[in-house]
Amino acid sequence: MLFPESWLRSFVNPSISTDELAHMLTMAGLEIEGTAPVAPPFSGIVVAHITAVRAHPNADKLRICTVDDGSGEPLQIVCGAPNAAEGLKVPLARIGAVLPGDFKISKARMRGEDSFGMLCSARELGLSQDHGGLLELDVNAKVGQDIRSALDLNDTIFEIKLTPNRADCLSILGVAREVCALTGAPLTEPICKPVAVTHQDTLPVTVQAPDLCGRFAGRIIHDVNARAATPDWMKSRLERAGQRSVSALVDISNYVMLELGRPTHVFDLAKINGGLTVRWAKEGESLTLLNDQTVQLAPDVGVITAGETIESLAGIMGGGATAVSLDTTDIYLEAAFWFPDAIAGRARRYKFSSEASHRFERGVDFQNIVEHIEYISSLILEICGGQAGPVSDQSIALPARPTVAMRLARCRKVLGIPVTDAHVRDVFTKLNFQFTEQDGVFSVVPPSFRFDLEIEEDLIEEVARIYGFEHIPSNPPKTSATMLPTNETRRSQHQLRHLMAALDYQEVVNFSFVQKDWESNYMGNTDPIVLLNPIASQLEVMRSGLIGGLVANIQYNQKRQQNRVRVFELGRIFIRDSTVSDGDLSVAGVRQPLHLAGAAWGPAEPEQWGLPVRQTDFFDIKNDIERLCSQQAHHLRFEPVNHPALHPGRSANVLLNGQLIGFVGELHPQWVQDNELVHPPVVFELDVVALQHMQFAHYAEVARQPAVFRDLAIWAPVTLKLQDLLDTLENNQQDGQFLDIIKDIALFDVWKDPHSEQQERSLALRFTLQDPAATLEDTRVDQCMNAVLELLVQKHGVRKR
Repeated sequence: MLFPESWLRSFVNPSISTDELAHMLTMAGLEIEGTAPVAPPFSGIVVAHITAVRAHPNADKLRICTVDDGSGEPLQIVCGAPNAAEGLKVPLARIGAVLPGDFKISKARMRGEDSFGMLCSARELGLSQDHGGLLELDVNAKVGQDIRSALDLNDTIFEIKLTPNRADCLSILGVAREVCALTGAPLTEPICKPVAVTHQDTLPVTVQAPDLCGRFAGRIIHDVNARAATPDWMKSRLERAGQRSVSALVDISNYVMLELGRPTHVFDLAKINGGLTVRWAKEGESLTLLNDQTVQLAPDVGVITAGETIESLAGIMGGGATAVSLDTTDIYLEAAFWFPDAIAGRARRYKFSSEASHRFERGVDFQNIVEHIEYISSLILEICGGQAGPVSDQSIALPARPTVAMRLARCRKVLGIPVTDAHVRDVFTKLNFQFTEQDGVFSVVPPSFRFDLEIEEDLIEEVARIYGFEHIPSNPPKTSATMLPTNETRRSQHQLRHLMAALDYQEVVNFSFVQKDWESNYMGNTDPIVLLNPIASQLEVMRSGLIGGLVANIQYNQKRQQNRVRVFELGRIFIRDSTVSDGDLSVAGVRQPLHLAGAAWGPAEPEQWGLPVRQTDFFDIKNDIERLCSQQAHHLRFEPVNHPALHPGRSANVLLNGQLIGFVGELHPQWVQDNELVHPPVVFELDVVALQHMQFAHYAEVARQPAVFRDLAIWAPVTLKLQDLLDTLENNQQDGQFLDIIKDIALFDVWKDPHSEQQERSLALRFTLQDPAATLEDTRVDQCMNAVLELLVQKHGVRKR
């Protein structure tokens, strides 16, 4: 929320600087995100009166103005502004003035004529981007007065960031109450004196939904002049608070909302047929709003109707059918109390927000409605004229304000400071709370504008805020250090993150809610968990896999000229499971396991002179997974799989100890094309629980005997998996007479004769042989290799190449 400091100081004016005021509000929980001057620094600019204008003899677009700057001597100014005219009062930069950007004004000669200064536009003063002509000042502006004083340009704009519970501070009055309580400076509230009633016309209003509207008040005002000009002082305050001036009636309504926190609505009385009815909408009804958006209504949305015509969304936005215009002469002024629960979330459902709904869904004062109607009525009569009727006020179901109790002992324990009962009485008195005290217990009746006071901790927070957070000492807790046991067979999530970082991946954190087509495309999930109230229309379902977010990260980086991306995410996925009951990290029917996913795209290594550029492939990421499971890598298995997110021939399931723990593979060409990626990324996703289990390291004596290497090339059917060959050799090591000396087997070549019609391929295997007790002799090595070949021929029908 934006507001000018001068507006706040018109309510309460403590003798502290702007910076001190901003700091004090921030420390009290009303964070001031920033302050900015209304106008940039400049000097030497005054109000001037153009007394005469004549054409420039040597330029068609220039004119010579005679200007009175209050010094007693007329000045000649050469000006090219199209609106320069006799009688105007405009800003004049005298010789020696300094404009924004450190631009100094000096005497100039323009096309043969002397110019003793410069007449300024709003953009030249840094007040706006308007450069269509000179900035026209009020006719009553004093000639010679400094422009900063004349336009109150020494003001400061505050930008305040409020937590959702502090709806009472969504107004100048609300912030002023806080400043009054914090500084003790007197508070001057606007006078809400009843206006004179000159007719008895009323508009009948029927409230059919007491759970929607607790109080409804309004009055008819005849003979208003909707074309009246909004006063400059009001327009200035609205603009500095971020509001655009529309028309007098709309501006007055917005002004009161910002000043008092009271949203109101002005109806064109001539467009209302009969009386008004407040009710819940019916299925199938629709309404065209003031922003020209047509919305389809639901039974949980409140509306105001005139007969069968829906006039507005209750507490959110008015309809176009009864909106005031410059031709309006009779109005109905409405102010009501709408229950926060009846307003919350409705505007977001229709993908917009309004100042009124922002306040009503947080809670608006229900006590001073009539007083505020009198105040806005007085402004309307003063600016637009008119004849006011009586105020009709209905109290249907005002919210109860139960007493909130706070124990002094509890307050001391929570805050950690010896707060006295005198301190608490002082705080509650400054905040204008009605309270009683008995046996160390303070009982407070929350004011009608404070919807955030419900439990004991709320009152403790009020004591802390006004007492001063900066006055609470920072006492670190003291406790005895206890050595806690650690589970050496289980890796923590942080260890997994460190391992991924060591593998050259960067961590990302993506939304748990994703696009619906991601679920069907990447996970084959046709029945995802749908969100009831998504934060964005495209983020409508809960993810059952992490791949979609990582692909989006790669796409984002590619669009920003990045050519190598390696990212990972450790997060929860959400899967329907009827066997799951309520728990700390789950809800009934939803399982939420932790998964670790990674994606690599671009060159396998950063570009350098010593290595040729090679794109990341399946086997690079397979190696990363093996290193991630280093202690259990010999229990890993990779089996071909068809996965909706992956390339049909370049993907595999990952099994650990025979259990499926995830998948790895190159992204499917269809999704590579849809995401407009120049290279296919390789992705994987694994179950974190499986990765967290570790085995104790066992010491093995380092062999002192040299290793022997032998190569064996065989012809094998193309359908035979290498893993089947390795499993056969591993399972027969103990039973074989010579196979126990095999320490490692590596595939180093695969070849298929392009001219052969045989469905077979050549596999070249390198064997590492070693006996820790004795040096291997050629005879023993040959016997081992013969046994290997015999076993493979017998089990898999291979033949030696």
